[in-house]
Amino acid sequence: MLYEFLLIYVETFTFLNVFKYITFRTGLAFFTSLFIALLIGGPFIKLFSNKKIFNPIREDGPSDHIVKKIGTPTMGGIIILIGIIFSVILWADLSNIYILFCLYIVSSFGLLGAFDDYKKIRDTSSKGISSRLKILIQLFLAVFGLIVLTYFVKYDEFNNLYFPFFKNLFLNLSWFFVPFSVFVIVGSSNAVNLTDGLDGLATVPVILVAGCFAFISYVTGNIVFSNYLQILYIEGAGEISIFCGSIIGACLGFLWFNAPPAKIFMGDTGSLSLGGSLGAVGIITKHEIVLAITGGLFVLEALSVMVQVISFKLTGKRIFKMAPIHHHFEKKGWPESTVVIRFWIISIILAMIGLATLKLR
Repeated sequence: MLYEFLLIYVETFTFLNVFKYITFRTGLAFFTSLFIALLIGGPFIKLFSNKKIFNPIREDGPSDHIVKKIGTPTMGGIIILIGIIFSVILWADLSNIYILFCLYIVSSFGLLGAFDDYKKIRDTSSKGISSRLKILIQLFLAVFGLIVLTYFVKYDEFNNLYFPFFKNLFLNLSWFFVPFSVFVIVGSSNAVNLTDGLDGLATVPVILVAGCFAFISYVTGNIVFSNYLQILYIEGAGEISIFCGSIIGACLGFLWFNAPPAKIFMGDTGSLSLGGSLGAVGIITKHEIVLAITGGLFVLEALSVMVQVISFKLTGKRIFKMAPIHHHFEKKGWPESTVVIRFWIISIILAMIGLATLKLR
């Protein structure tokens, strides 16, 4: 919005040319969303505390969570969403279909998460919407968005799945592209949701993945850098850097309040929308497999739940003391801060490996 307005006066005020640079607007998006999150975080926490918008604690979870975390406000994802959406509207090119798609995913999945959080609060239960209904709604939202996206995006390589570490290795998914992309978005959304179980645990990995894809989307949308790195050039994809920058800023601002001991939880409002957004960015940049690498912690958390459920149904035995896996280490006696920091370290390593795939081809 502000970006388009400033472009009108570029010929009159030449210094406004700086707003044409994606890197400059990415920086502005970062600081704008950071400032908004820091500005509204405190008042939101006070409001939610007064309204008793508290996080229902899992009865089957670690016993110390009932003591430490009860009475902590939830739905803090609203802080993140306001920062992201307002920042992107200000600094991104709103005529860019990729930006519109990302805004749609972050908003629609955020609304779904907000309804889920509301139901938990209303019923004073950690269950919320049934898992089946939640996934069905996610599938519908993702399918609708992808159908619209594929209608407007016409380049031939859009249906390809590219493999990292190889120069020209790809698979044409053809009609299977939409189901695959739905799986990426919905899977990413739920994986981040499962990871969001300890103070700050999901926030930093989201920042790291968004940082990687801010760089990936920039070079993907730059014909010189994409040719140098021998990756697919996608016209207009560089604008996604601004969206990623807004995610980083909003999450950093939220982390100020979410750092252990958390004053507020992001809830499904934040985790579902952030996870879905990362999936959308991976699809747009054609780096879906790199997303699985950089977001490997989220994959690990999701797999731990799947393995636990399958094992219990088939054998009646549990592989982990508790799933997701971060609770397993808590049950083994690791302090919460130890689990969080060590998982952050794993995320940093995976992010570096993901970035290395750009050069090692």
